[in-house]
Amino acid sequence: MSVYTRERWLLIAVRVLGIFELFAIPFIFVPFAWMGEIHEHLGLGSIPEGRIVSYLARSLSGFYAINGVVLLYISFDLKYYWSLLKLFVAIFIVMGFTLTILDLSLGMPFSWTLSEGPVEILFGGLMWWLMKKIDPEDMKKQ
Repeated sequence: MSVYTRERWLLIAVRVLGIFELFAIPFIFVPFAWMGEIHEHLGLGSIPEGRIVSYLARSLSGFYAINGVVLLYISFDLKYYWSLLKLFVAIFIVMGFTLTILDLSLGMPFSWTLSEGPVEILFGGLMWWLMKKIDPEDMKKQ
């Protein structure tokens, strides 16, 4: 795989992750009843009522969206933001392991557990591997 190809795949991975995290934006605003329906559909039972549950769900969605915006911003100059991207990727991998352990300890549905932490570990690992194969000094501005 050429250096250019690795750079291209890294750029695509960063942008896909950024866009994927932006899908959290609607959940900052949707009616809480919709969240309850999704909660039940996922096999998690009834969602607890209360302001704190709504606040936590909406603020977490906001944090995902912020991550998405930052990742998209980084993607337009990977060379300049290289060290920040390395930090993001490292945090992403650690969070993947943390979420996997948390999901397993809480008895989350297997589909939920499988689609969360392990995906973050694999995606983060792919980005880490690509970054190890690229010398940022040889990169052009995207």
